[in-house]
Amino acid sequence: MKKMRSICILMFMVAFFPALAQDATVTGPDGKLKVDLFFPKKGEVNYTVTYDGFSMLSNSALGLETNLGRYGKRDKLLGQNIDKVEDTYTMDRIKTSLVHYKANRLVCDIQTEDGRNWQLEFQVSNNDVAFRYLLPKEGETGSVRVMREKTAFHFPSETTTFLCPQSDAMIGWKRTKPSYEEYYKADAPMNIRSEYGHGYTFPCLFHVGENGWVLVSETGVDSKYCASRLSDCQFDTYTLEFPMQEENNGNGTSEPAFALPGATPWRTLTIGTTLKPIVETTVAWDVVKPLYSTENKYKFGKGTWSWILWQDKSINYDDQVKFVDLASAMGYSYVLVDNFWDTEIGRDRIVDLINYAKSKHVDVFLWYSSSGYWNDIVQGPVNCMDNSIIRKQEMRWLHSIGVKGIKVDFFGGDKQETMRLYEQILSDADDNGLMVIFHGCTMPRGWERMYPNYVGSEAVRASENLVFNQSDCDIEAFNACLHPFIRNTLGSMEFGGCFMNHQLRKDNKKGNTRRTTDIFQLATTILFQNPIQNFALAPNNLEDAPKICMDFLKEVPTVWDETVFLDGYPGKYVVLARRNGNTWYVGGINATAEPLKLKLDLSPLHVMKVKHFEGGNNPETKSVKVKDTYLVTINPNDGIVLVSE
Repeated sequence: MKKMRSICILMFMVAFFPALAQDATVTGPDGKLKVDLFFPKKGEVNYTVTYDGFSMLSNSALGLETNLGRYGKRDKLLGQNIDKVEDTYTMDRIKTSLVHYKANRLVCDIQTEDGRNWQLEFQVSNNDVAFRYLLPKEGETGSVRVMREKTAFHFPSETTTFLCPQSDAMIGWKRTKPSYEEYYKADAPMNIRSEYGHGYTFPCLFHVGENGWVLVSETGVDSKYCASRLSDCQFDTYTLEFPMQEENNGNGTSEPAFALPGATPWRTLTIGTTLKPIVETTVAWDVVKPLYSTENKYKFGKGTWSWILWQDKSINYDDQVKFVDLASAMGYSYVLVDNFWDTEIGRDRIVDLINYAKSKHVDVFLWYSSSGYWNDIVQGPVNCMDNSIIRKQEMRWLHSIGVKGIKVDFFGGDKQETMRLYEQILSDADDNGLMVIFHGCTMPRGWERMYPNYVGSEAVRASENLVFNQSDCDIEAFNACLHPFIRNTLGSMEFGGCFMNHQLRKDNKKGNTRRTTDIFQLATTILFQNPIQNFALAPNNLEDAPKICMDFLKEVPTVWDETVFLDGYPGKYVVLARRNGNTWYVGGINATAEPLKLKLDLSPLHVMKVKHFEGGNNPETKSVKVKDTYLVTINPNDGIVLVSE
């Protein structure tokens, strides 16, 4: 009935309000996804989005307010051009290794009331919309400052939301927020205020009643702009918001600026009647390009990480040797040495540790604080990464001693100043053959394609919170059933999970209790995508964890050639299939209170036989012949894993 009502409304508007006829239109290649643009003589330039004839966004404003003037109100459409975009590219660190991107591109030439020219560019594929603003260089003016972006998203009133609130700035532990680590609410109405009143961090998922789903985000953010978020909702409408002035301890402007000619980052929408396009989208990478080439060959894989269970006291030489030995026993490529290594192990001894790790065929990642002047962090090393002179010296030293990567933590917000720091760290690191993980940070925005040595960001309420809070353990399954649909679908996610300890402390006898099963934990290694996975294993797991689990954790890959959504609903359950080479891995988990019986369509995988992992905390495997469909049961807080044979 809702779909029929939407059709009737659209027909009524066309029939009785001819003045609303669009001035420009672009559709996806298959014709289902459509964007209409309107340039009213009085009022704001705006757009609508429909999919298969049903309204997804209506009358949503476009425009910029800048130091040069306003763009987007009572502006005149001078001309338009539509052409086709086709791109085939390979990636080695996202959900798929080969992407064929096809879209139709609309470029509108526009003039403001006072005679300034600008352009709107839309690229529309079958399920994705990406758009941005382009400003030319006119006269002697060589730069522009953007005070506000008018971009809006007006949803049908029946829409519900899956959103993560933006926190206050300069709160939390050691005044390190915002860091994209707040709690999601699932299927919430649009008209409720966000927890802190600052709107929501990207990406943002919307369920448009029976019409389908919309995922809103942005991509292509680099040193030339700030990162953005969505406002609280007013009259079913969200607007784009710039960072809060208080971020970064007040350092830097909240208003981005760029040279002319120039463009804003891309605003993106992924749209479908089902969740399949949401989970499988590649839009974050489709519309960006590499910012620099590299001569380095980066190796992705798994690592061990003492800090997650053994915490700060483990950052000593002897304990790190134990985790090097664990990595070696598991066949892992890396060990991550966390904060305080510079004082608790020392720079001379860290060289000894690196040499020992090399003798065991294990390489080292080292932790750094991002700065020392926008929070109260004392964990070292500090004051290295935010100073270009010291940073370059430090990275040359890291290269000379054989370090393969760094993990940089505790960034201060989303201002352009911080985006510039991310880019500087990545660029200098690549000059020295170093991969980079970001922690306590913003969400990546196309960075896997833009920066060849970028290997993941946290930007999620990650595994450390399970160690800190029993309440996080109690809702682990709920949160895990959100990430494949929202945060992780648009960027690599450095979660640091997969616990085999049932008590989340060093001795596995006290501490927070894990509510999820061993098979659930195995399933998350498939569901959570990041090319470098530092798992939450401990040396005792070689003896006390089920051999079935440890053998699986030796074999499961961290890079994928293909991802297929099989079933699920955000916050309730999810089943994904990922392919590495010729082998398919299927992971499924259940966050509901009842056993879940599913009929999985495995026909896209073309598999005939699988090894089925099940049994909760008493895991077992069975070899099963399968046809196009396969019946499975997943218990609450439990999971399943299938591996093609």
